[in-house]
Amino acid sequence: MSLVKFESMLKTNSVYFFDLTEFEEIIIHYIDIGKHSLAKKALNLGLEQHPDSVDLKLLQIEIYVFENKLDLAKELLLQIEILEPNNDEVFIQKATILSKEGKHKEAILYLNKALTLTDDKEDIWSLLGMEYLYLDDYENALLCFINCVFVDFEDYSSLYNVLYCFDMQQKHQEAIDFLNDYIDKNPYCEVAWHQIGRQYSVLKRYEEALIAYDFAVIIDESFVGGYLEKAKALEELGEYKEAIENYLITLELDDATAFAFIRIGECHQKLENYDTAILYYQKAVHEDPLLDKGWLFLANLYLDQNNYEKASYSIAKALKIDESNSLYWRRYSEIKLKLSFFEEAINGFKKCLFLGDDDVNTFIALSDVLAFIGEFEEALSVLFKAQKMHINLAEIEYRLAALSLILNKKKIGTIHLINGMKIDYECHIILKELYPTIYFNKNIQKLLIDFKKATE
Repeated sequence: MSLVKFESMLKTNSVYFFDLTEFEEIIIHYIDIGKHSLAKKALNLGLEQHPDSVDLKLLQIEIYVFENKLDLAKELLLQIEILEPNNDEVFIQKATILSKEGKHKEAILYLNKALTLTDDKEDIWSLLGMEYLYLDDYENALLCFINCVFVDFEDYSSLYNVLYCFDMQQKHQEAIDFLNDYIDKNPYCEVAWHQIGRQYSVLKRYEEALIAYDFAVIIDESFVGGYLEKAKALEELGEYKEAIENYLITLELDDATAFAFIRIGECHQKLENYDTAILYYQKAVHEDPLLDKGWLFLANLYLDQNNYEKASYSIAKALKIDESNSLYWRRYSEIKLKLSFFEEAINGFKKCLFLGDDDVNTFIALSDVLAFIGEFEEALSVLFKAQKMHINLAEIEYRLAALSLILNKKKIGTIHLINGMKIDYECHIILKELYPTIYFNKNIQKLLIDFKKATE
């Protein structure tokens, strides 16, 4: 009623009297919903009607802090502290200002002082927990948030912070133990069952995770997160049909998401339902056209089906969204090779290397394409770069041998051939597959035969 009365007053430009409690409720309401201009109007009127109210002045400090007027906040706080030196809110606001200034250790000292002055400790524990999080002190933060949870079992914000602290310390079994204690006291909490399932999933204990997720969705049949995590666990167990069923439930309960379509598509792909998989990948990119992963999945599946034109179209879409992804460029090059677009393939592999992809297969693929179109010197140069990063690889040595021999660098070619045979003799099949004229050369054949005899 006081809120309606206040807003009516604003519309009529009248001035009504409100008692102190009413002003506090109005101001806090506006602060909570982010309407700070209305909170300031209520505060100014409140201070006119109750100029000596410490509680209103503390709310004034809160607004000053929000507006980053820290000097004004400190000045007013000093006046209040003189009047009420044992007011816990004074120390809380001091801590808030220090936290804003990045002085988290000092803020903790004042919050601990506030704890000694109040019986209502829950909010202070929560603030303390956040200060410890700023310092990456997860152990002390954990203790603070646990205190909050066991005062109010429905304080899910603190519950999530407890689990965050366990996660950051990789104490997943400890998190499970904590959640089991919590569930003993609050057995019908779907959030806790969901979170215990998540901890089991992190530990790859998917059967136990499924039990927990089942409890979560039994307690709340509309709990989308429970079905989603259950579906993920079923995927990990290879139960793709059941996983699909649970993903479909999430689509019934909530708005369609590209993520769910992608997961359903992958499940169908693993079940070899390729047409259905494509359908769901298409739904994913229709739902979110900027979902590059969806376009990549389409490209991969089209590539597997030898549908290179559609694969090329899909990977181009992914690259348009994220042109700095070396994986996409590698797939682009592989597709272009299938279409015999060698220059595009070469450009794609070069882009991979430029973006920091130093995988040996990228170097080898680029050198093989360059060699195929007759760019032997450039192919050799690429392999020398690869050799600096990938030492003693037979795949590189045999290629260096073949290219050197093609370029009439017989001595260097022979050295690389011998190096390749020393590393892995059986890999000489590379010569037969890629450079048959070199392989069937009688001198090369003699080297291969003599080496094998000498090592038998």
